[in-house]
Amino acid sequence: MFEFLPIAPPDSILGLSDEFTSDPRTNKINLTVGVYKDEQGRTPILATVKKAEEILLRTESSKSYMPIEGHPAYLKAVVDLVFGKSIDPARVAASQTPGGTGALRVGADTVSRHFPGARIWLSNPTWANHGSIFQAAGLDTQVYSYLTVDKTALDFSAMVGELKSQGRRGDLVCLHACCHNPTGIDPTFEQWREISDLLAEKQMVPFIDFAYQGFGDGLVADAIPLSTLLERNQEAIVCNSFSKNFGLYSERVGTVMLVSRDAKSTEAALSQIRQAIRCNYSNPPRHGAATVATVLTDPALRAEWNGEVDGMRNRISQMRAMFIAGMKATNASRDFSFLSAQKGMFSYSGLNSMQADWLKKERGIYIVGTGRINVAGMAMSTMPTLCAAIAECIQATS
Repeated sequence: MFEFLPIAPPDSILGLSDEFTSDPRTNKINLTVGVYKDEQGRTPILATVKKAEEILLRTESSKSYMPIEGHPAYLKAVVDLVFGKSIDPARVAASQTPGGTGALRVGADTVSRHFPGARIWLSNPTWANHGSIFQAAGLDTQVYSYLTVDKTALDFSAMVGELKSQGRRGDLVCLHACCHNPTGIDPTFEQWREISDLLAEKQMVPFIDFAYQGFGDGLVADAIPLSTLLERNQEAIVCNSFSKNFGLYSERVGTVMLVSRDAKSTEAALSQIRQAIRCNYSNPPRHGAATVATVLTDPALRAEWNGEVDGMRNRISQMRAMFIAGMKATNASRDFSFLSAQKGMFSYSGLNSMQADWLKKERGIYIVGTGRINVAGMAMSTMPTLCAAIAECIQATS
């Protein structure tokens, strides 16, 4: 039967990364895949992760299966990190998942199984994989506006206007708690309050992707939108990931958390999450979760990890500021100062697909066709080359 299978198109982002790898040019620059890199272009293992792994190497005594919902100490620590004191932990049904992607899928599967035909609203644009995940789980995906026409700012009035006029009771609304992927453009705290009020009024359920905690304004500040949403909304689905802020990309460490009205509802929600997991991957992997738990439950390691997250966030902010200054120094016809309001690993540069193609072919600089740039992939040593190439590209394609 397999001879009749058509060849699937490559992933829009990972396919570009494959092209980059096979590109023989030595001066090439990859700003596609969302992976943090240091000045030398490496994706480092955090010092706290190494220390935690050394502890695990000495103390672990078994590689037996974990519970379906995952590592108990990890789950307790994650709920505390994500929610703090904003809600009673008894309201949270939490399960460890293979990364944030796994969390999104388990959450979507749980909803789809019990609420067939449920709709979920996605921002336009959103992470490229959101639509595929939710559609594969059987959810009906809808789209709400997010950016202004020039794609440099949030069109908040259009966003809330569409959700208010077209949203229905029981609809899910996918929101990025911080560091919106792919734009880097987040609502203000005042706008988050308006979003919270709107969802409560419409009885729509927040489905929150929280993949970049600590990369926006800090570990605590980045969770404020979440607590703001939960002030008015008694239910939510929250999906977090430790790929970025722990650098555990290949360990696939994430969590799906269903926030319920009360402990009784939490028990039912957890039982349904377990069923969704059991018929998928059955049990989550141990090592990454044990590493995170070791760091988060050790006061000294946790303080050191906080500093490491601050360091990554500050480097990303520095690269964004250097890029803006570098583009200004080229006297390019386009002003990139709007990027200063963006947060996190990504920025919507305003470059179009034709310009992205020009940069790839002519200068070996890889960015996504939408103009999304992985700011964390920039480096001081290559910044002049990058800025000069983009300035040349703008002139050549204008």
